[in-house]
Amino acid sequence: QVQLVASGGGLVQPGGSLRLSCAASGIIFSINTMGWYRQAPGKERELVATIASGGRLNYLDSVKGRFTISRDNAKHTVYLEMNSLKPEDTAVYYCNVGGVVTRQGLGVIIGEYWGQGTQVTVSS
Repeated sequence: QVQLVASGGGLVQPGGSLRLSCAASGIIFSINTMGWYRQAPGKERELVATIASGGRLNYLDSVKGRFTISRDNAKHTVYLEMNSLKPEDTAVYYCNVGGVVTRQGLGVIIGEYWGQGTQVTVSS
């Protein structure tokens, strides 16, 4: 079983910065894609940024140049550095890991997992 624990959310003024972290725990052999999604009130969940095991990056257009995603494979952790935050960045941020190879019994399984969400509020 894989568990994700996210941290780093909070209240920040416009123009401020926050750093989100999400650590995966369990008997994990490898993780293909790690990423962050967000969901604002009354809106659908949207992809913010992803990073593949080979380093390929993908960003939501509105966060390009402001947000940076990175990962530490040894710690099974993904980070999201958020700068120049805007009120429209306010949302619950969820971490996601995909292509996770973990032990199950005498074999392995490949799965996708979500974190519990962390609130980011940008307001003066």
